[in-house]
Amino acid sequence: MRNLPAEWTTQSGIMLTWPHSKSDWQTSLDKIDTLYTLLTKVITQYEKVLICCYDDDHIEHVTTLLNNAGINIQLQISFAISPSNDSWTRDHGPISIFEDKQPLLLDFQFNGWGNKYPAELDNAITLNIYQQRKFGACKLIPSQLVLEGGSIDSDGEGTILTTSQCLLSKQRNPNLSKQQLTDELKNTLGVDRILWLDHGRLVGDDTDSHVDMLARFCNPSTIAYTCCEQDNDEHFHELKKMEKELQHFTQKNGAPYQLLPLPIPTAKFSIDGKRLPASYANFLIINNAVLVPSYEDPADEIAMQAIRKCFPDREVIGIPSLPLIQQYGSLHCASMQLPAGVLI
Repeated sequence: MRNLPAEWTTQSGIMLTWPHSKSDWQTSLDKIDTLYTLLTKVITQYEKVLICCYDDDHIEHVTTLLNNAGINIQLQISFAISPSNDSWTRDHGPISIFEDKQPLLLDFQFNGWGNKYPAELDNAITLNIYQQRKFGACKLIPSQLVLEGGSIDSDGEGTILTTSQCLLSKQRNPNLSKQQLTDELKNTLGVDRILWLDHGRLVGDDTDSHVDMLARFCNPSTIAYTCCEQDNDEHFHELKKMEKELQHFTQKNGAPYQLLPLPIPTAKFSIDGKRLPASYANFLIINNAVLVPSYEDPADEIAMQAIRKCFPDREVIGIPSLPLIQQYGSLHCASMQLPAGVLI
């Protein structure tokens, strides 16, 4: 029997694919190195980190950064080598399920968010790391289904949240109808219910509305979601439609969900003037803590306080994420949790 665990399930570590000079990060490598070093230092206070590097020289570079930050590499860090196109581990990393209470890793296809970007290297990362025996004794099961980790969110009890704009994109699984895809997801992930959001988008999000930018389970009865109250903001009408959809969703027992609105930050822009998809819903749950992206914005603390209400038993920590959204993703997009029993 299969089960897709919730993110708050006990973890053995977090996987990161470290940015490098052969990617779009080349022009901002110092800033992104600083951010990843901080993120790694925070995570290692709670659990291990598996870092995928481009090559041996890249490992040496990252090792220097981590040593300078005072991180105990021998105890808390595991390195793997696999060339990468980019660094969005959420979407090219393994999706972990439990089968008969044992962790099992699923290796779905990653095609650059519907063939928007080169992804051949990223699509090979999970298998490369598995072949380097970085996932302990866990089995890795390949799938021909195109599926990104950021496109689904699990309550750990058989329900997932997703968006129709992403999963039903004809650039991902063009030969599957909605019903066929639903059946495939249920069988593969071990879920019995899918909540489809037909509305909700962020300007600058090139993933076709990944749900981890929009709405997230905080526990089986609570959903945090991106909310816009400024009617002159270009997100207002679409996010209000999403809010109404969430209000009509019910738990398995028929009760409505407790909904936690998260503010949308003031508009953030790229160097060339494009609006960026800054979202507080892109938080990362780790053992005993929740890491929340911050954007040097007045709404940062409002979002932190809201998330603290949902996770009273975890420390809530802000991670400066402006450098990340310059490439249209944020904190959760850059990371992938590995449940207990995966990393050794």
